[in-house]
Amino acid sequence: MIDPAYLLAAYDGQLRTDAETPSAISVTRHGPLRLVTFAGGRGFVTYRDLAGAGVDTIRQLVPEVLAHYQADPEISRVEWKTRGHDHAPGLHEALLENGFSAGEPESIMLGEARLLAVDVPLPDGVTLRRVTEEADVRAMSAMQDEVFGDAVSDDMANALLRRLASADGMELWVAEAEGRIVSAGRLDPVRGTNFAGIWGGATREEWRGRGIYRALTAARARSALGMGKTLIHSDSTEYSRPILERSGLVKVSTTTPYHWQR
Repeated sequence: MIDPAYLLAAYDGQLRTDAETPSAISVTRHGPLRLVTFAGGRGFVTYRDLAGAGVDTIRQLVPEVLAHYQADPEISRVEWKTRGHDHAPGLHEALLENGFSAGEPESIMLGEARLLAVDVPLPDGVTLRRVTEEADVRAMSAMQDEVFGDAVSDDMANALLRRLASADGMELWVAEAEGRIVSAGRLDPVRGTNFAGIWGGATREEWRGRGIYRALTAARARSALGMGKTLIHSDSTEYSRPILERSGLVKVSTTTPYHWQR
């Protein structure tokens, strides 16, 4: 197994760059921060690190960032992505003071793609495939919204369709039973790095615990290896973290999103 410290250094060095946001409309640098704008009125704040900033500097940065997005009438929501291993004194408090709310922490999981690319038997009647057609993408996105407890929305499906049209390498995978999508996930190869990301993993409750998510992950890992990507990264909920750990990925840190809405 690769040393976790090596994996975390690769994550910080290769992924916390413009490679993190390939579908950005624009990126503005503000001190150590990257202020990203995505289609659909979404802002996103990320960074390699905070360059040793102390409490006073951080308390100044947060309202400056918010003012940047508030000046754009198209922006309706902003996510500030934090990582648990960063030195960021007072950031949590400054975000809350400026109207952000903390989301659920997730585990940053890293490891070798080959460890995931194994044969996993599927339940009878369940099949896997890549999807590219609009109807399939919308059905996949709706299922994920339902599983995550969100209102079914066209926003994510529209974003995925734009990315498919741009041919940036993203792949969408689903598991189906009796013509119905029961599990789904995305593969995002990261250009110029050794990494591919596995995202959006969702399985309908009645189909969990039967190896479907693991099989879907294995299919994506095999595809990543075919692209020359040797490392996998994922921000994992407590549903998927144990599955990835059993496959050899390791938790190297945590990530917590903070959300602001106009």
